[in-house]
Amino acid sequence: MTAHTGPGPLRVVAAMSGGVDSAVAAARAVEAGHEVTGIHLALSRNPASYRSGARGCCTVEDANDARRAADVIGIPFYVWDLSERFHADVVEDFMDEYAAGRTPNPCLRCNEKIKFEAVLERSLALGFDAVATGHYAQLRRAGDGTVEMHRAEDHGKDQSYVLGVLDQRQLAHSLFPLGDTPKAKVRTEAAERGLLVADKPDSHDICFVADGDNAGWLREKLGERAPNDGGDIVDDATGEVLGRHDGTYGFTVGQRKGLRIGRPAPDGRPRFVLDIEPVSGTVTVGPHERLAVDRLTCTHPRWCGAAPGLLRGTVQLRAHGAELPAVVRVDGDRVEVELLEPAYGIAPGQTAVVYDGTRVVGSATIDRTGTAAGASPQEEQR
Repeated sequence: MTAHTGPGPLRVVAAMSGGVDSAVAAARAVEAGHEVTGIHLALSRNPASYRSGARGCCTVEDANDARRAADVIGIPFYVWDLSERFHADVVEDFMDEYAAGRTPNPCLRCNEKIKFEAVLERSLALGFDAVATGHYAQLRRAGDGTVEMHRAEDHGKDQSYVLGVLDQRQLAHSLFPLGDTPKAKVRTEAAERGLLVADKPDSHDICFVADGDNAGWLREKLGERAPNDGGDIVDDATGEVLGRHDGTYGFTVGQRKGLRIGRPAPDGRPRFVLDIEPVSGTVTVGPHERLAVDRLTCTHPRWCGAAPGLLRGTVQLRAHGAELPAVVRVDGDRVEVELLEPAYGIAPGQTAVVYDGTRVVGSATIDRTGTAAGASPQEEQR
């Protein structure tokens, strides 16, 4: 269950989202002999504005589901209101990043700032030893005593990417009871334990976007920050203005649909967003091959243990993306990634998570992209 070692059972806070994974994780923590208290995070200052129904993860319905699961398991249960901090550290960050022309991942930021910083700090202050969650990842104690995080046995459900922001101290006080179990078996186990969430659908998309329309949500929230006259959509090859838009926040690098250009390229092939320049409001579009990059410059690294210096391993650039072979060079807060095969549609603001085999080494935020042969559209525009 955990790499934590020590005498006797642990006092554990089980973060219960209201879904099947966190409920089974809490039950397993109890079964392992730990003294467990369930908590649900109230993250919305106005619950009606966040996702509702079975697809949410922080709604009133989810809080009720979590409470019922805690009752079945037989553990105390509390709701912790972290809505103000969530809004400041996750929602505002999400808006600021899009306003700056970058593409953030709010789930990583939530894990970093809320679940494994705010929750863990409060738990330790209250005398607890660890926080258990339903994430699919594995913890192992290395020979030198450090805690390593590895991919889950079920690679299809592996969530180590969104946990790549955790440092050694956070890992040492974490439990991931589901890391060695396929998701199908977790659902079966939930039903056998009498947990009503056994068949509850997994949560998807961004929890604070109520209808799943990210672009519409950003338009509503950021419209007042955008230039009154929007900006141009420009062809990468010719510089021709192909259309106008209301705000750069409605676009992300690699986007194909919703460009509203009105006509295809002369060769009939689709166009993709290659670059977003929020100051001028210019969105540059072009062919798919222009999305290829094999060089990344990253900042704000967070290492699960010691910084690697030089590593030949793999990187993952999206939550459900493939691993790409890479050479990673670290110099202080600057991380240079040489991809040994090209990646497509990679945007500044995304996170590169570094792996050595199945072990998560750490992560860094992509600041610039390019190619060994020449500059990327982002570099050319800037």
